[in-house]
Amino acid sequence: MSDLQIYLTLIVFTGVIVLIAFDLLDMAVAGLLGVCLLLVLGILEGDDLMAAFRTAGAPLALLFGGMVVARVLAKTGIFERVGDLVLRATGGSGKRFLLLLVLMVAVTCSVLPNATTVILLAPVIIGVAKVLKLDFVGPMILTAIVSNSAGMLTLVGDPATFLVGSSIGMTFGHYLQKVSLGGLLSVLLVIPLLPLLMPQIWRAHCALPAEKVEAPIEHPWFVALALSVLGLMVGLFFIGEHLPTPIVPPAVAIIGATLALLVIYAMRIEPLDNVIRDVDWKTMLFLSTIFCLVEAFSKTGLLQGLASLFYHWFGSNFVLVALALLGGIGAMSCLLANIPVVAASLVMTKGYFVVAAAVPDAALAAGFTDWPAATLPVFVAMMFGGTLGGNATLIGASANIVSVGICAKHGQHVSFGRFLRYGLPITLAQLVLAAIYVIGLTWLTR
Repeated sequence: MSDLQIYLTLIVFTGVIVLIAFDLLDMAVAGLLGVCLLLVLGILEGDDLMAAFRTAGAPLALLFGGMVVARVLAKTGIFERVGDLVLRATGGSGKRFLLLLVLMVAVTCSVLPNATTVILLAPVIIGVAKVLKLDFVGPMILTAIVSNSAGMLTLVGDPATFLVGSSIGMTFGHYLQKVSLGGLLSVLLVIPLLPLLMPQIWRAHCALPAEKVEAPIEHPWFVALALSVLGLMVGLFFIGEHLPTPIVPPAVAIIGATLALLVIYAMRIEPLDNVIRDVDWKTMLFLSTIFCLVEAFSKTGLLQGLASLFYHWFGSNFVLVALALLGGIGAMSCLLANIPVVAASLVMTKGYFVVAAAVPDAALAAGFTDWPAATLPVFVAMMFGGTLGGNATLIGASANIVSVGICAKHGQHVSFGRFLRYGLPITLAQLVLAAIYVIGLTWLTR
């Protein structure tokens, strides 16, 4: 590819970001427009789109499965009961509400993907905020940010994290040993920032309405079956890869979605068309377009060139490489959805290790897992950069896009700047913490 095509790709990418950042065009339309321009310019072709969709398949499967299961669970009435319990636990205090929100999201996201967590808990959070007479936009943005941060607790908590871990053959247990503590620290770091970022909610207090008598559950068998599907899904996330016939997390998500739809169909609770229609197809479409834009970077040779540059700049100093990737991926994840950014960075990073003679050329092929221990901090830095960097903007992570979409459905438009006001300070603090963690992990792996 020529330098002209590289420049054109960068111009198209920048144009898409500007359209979204200044709210000039719907994000999905802007993404599609960018892909169409690259197709017309001959930078992308049909085979490139297929390659992009192959890369996007696993993260989108996680997202789709979680959306379907969450949508089916919404019909059980469980969320209303949980919401009432949370409301009573707040005692009318905005401070207690925010702390409970962090706890709920972190616990849920330790076993379910982050976007699924946002969908599941949104009815509870919005309902409690309305009773407490609070603007729910701030708490919903916080929900997305905490879900992304808590996505570092387990291998399946965030699609970007899963993409890196699965690519290098990291097991669920190995992840818990090496990365989960960093995820926990990232969540805890959010708490002292809450009084500064959301002072009105933090200081708010109001009298609670009288307790209402809960109506009996109309379809107890439906509730039991829907919760069983959720339980099976969570269980398979933990043990699926260790079964005689391994079931990877994206496959678990599809199995969960299928069983949830089967329950809805068999119990005749509502038409299946309603459930399918309510899946956030717009978010999935936008993420697909971003994967295509990133594929253009790969095709132009920009990523391969960066791999050689990294070796020229840093040699075999993996600590500096890890910190550079942490900052670079973190910054890019502010401007692009973090999943495709991480997918592209994986290509570049593996290329760097080959150039640095840390691994053979076979490492560039799919399925290579014989990575030296010294390379682990670099891949962990990629996880932190992608997952935590995605906290900064409303397009940085799938959970953010889902959260903003939910706010729009409830009549509140969230601008790029409004999300940035909460996301950027938290992201900067978390990336500094992540840098310290990666340096410590580098020392431990020597």
